[in-house]
Amino acid sequence: MYAVEVSRLKKAFGATQAVADVSFAVEKGEIFGLLGPNGAGKTTTIRLMLDIFKPDAGDVSILGGPMTEAKKNRIGYMPEERGLYQEMPLEACLVYLATLKGLSKAEARRRLQPYLERFDLAQHRDKKVKELSKGMQQKAQIIATVLHGPELLIMDEPFSGLDPVNTQLAKDLLLELRRQGVTILMSTHIMHQVEEMCNRIVLINQGRNVLYGEVAQIQRQYSGHAVRVRLAGELPPLAGVQAVVPLNGVVQLMLDQRTTPQDILQQLVSRHCAVEQFEIALPSLDEIFIQAVSQQ
Repeated sequence: MYAVEVSRLKKAFGATQAVADVSFAVEKGEIFGLLGPNGAGKTTTIRLMLDIFKPDAGDVSILGGPMTEAKKNRIGYMPEERGLYQEMPLEACLVYLATLKGLSKAEARRRLQPYLERFDLAQHRDKKVKELSKGMQQKAQIIATVLHGPELLIMDEPFSGLDPVNTQLAKDLLLELRRQGVTILMSTHIMHQVEEMCNRIVLINQGRNVLYGEVAQIQRQYSGHAVRVRLAGELPPLAGVQAVVPLNGVVQLMLDQRTTPQDILQQLVSRHCAVEQFEIALPSLDEIFIQAVSQQ
């Protein structure tokens, strides 16, 4: 049974088709990436999943069936538009939000203390939320999302506004929760975080699926037209190479559509080149993202 299953979702707002045909499933205990350019329909898809919007067509299954009020306490949702109460002291705000998810005030305070220390917010607990920096508010929003111990996290741009140190803190927390069996659906534009953290992804554009599957498999699907080579000597002219790009001690050879990596290796061997390194260059998700959206 999947933690989330979305099938042929459609949603229009007047003449604007926000979601035209989106389908994917999120396995229990994985970190799943929901990707797409601005205006692709990601946030609308999330709101359809959470029953904030009703779909015009299609089906959504959350934690084994339709969304219910009881299930909402088993979900942590971090929207892109943050929802902290600006006039409240930080600790009071986080405790109040946890009580809305079913915790008692005493239990919320007990759980909160380690998070405040972990995210270096303990000394700011009595400050009003509006007095905190953007990064501090972002860390507080992450705490609010996970404090009640949800089994499903849905997070829209979780690393927005965080510096590298705090990004690592947030990433470590999410990886720790995944090891504990929590399912995480993450929508973000930071592709290298997706490559590091996500088991599988769906890329949507103009409200439709463009790519869906395992990150490594998608990278292999888009590989084959570039190789990375290091030689003990000069690189000779090679047929089928469109460009040569130096990269940290190796060179990346961009191949034309008719040339395979095996063709390049055969040329190097036939010319008695001393090959020290030869590998197919897997494209980054940034490159795949741009290529897939452009092709659509």
